[in-house]
Amino acid sequence: MPTIPQGTLDLLILQAVSRRPMHGYAIARWIEHVTDDLLAVQEGALYPALSRLQNKGWVDAEWGLSELNKQIKVYAMTAAGRAALKSRTESWQALARAMTKVFKAR
Repeated sequence: MPTIPQGTLDLLILQAVSRRPMHGYAIARWIEHVTDDLLAVQEGALYPALSRLQNKGWVDAEWGLSELNKQIKVYAMTAAGRAALKSRTESWQALARAMTKVFKAR
């Protein structure tokens, strides 16, 4: 299983919560699901990243109740988070195109 490159976890989290507000476990499972289990997000990386995104003002968090009536923290994207996601996605896509060219070079 490949490791998540440094600096990309924030982008993955932003993409997850851009769809709908989610709690941490759901974010990790969504990332695993959409990557066909190629990427796994460990709690030790996820929650510090969510805190970092809150500090940047890119996500907000509210306490809520799960389906099992347990307290959970639900994260939602802010307007600043949407702008960051757009900018970072464009940068990532440009880097991916460049890397593809490098690997296809003869």
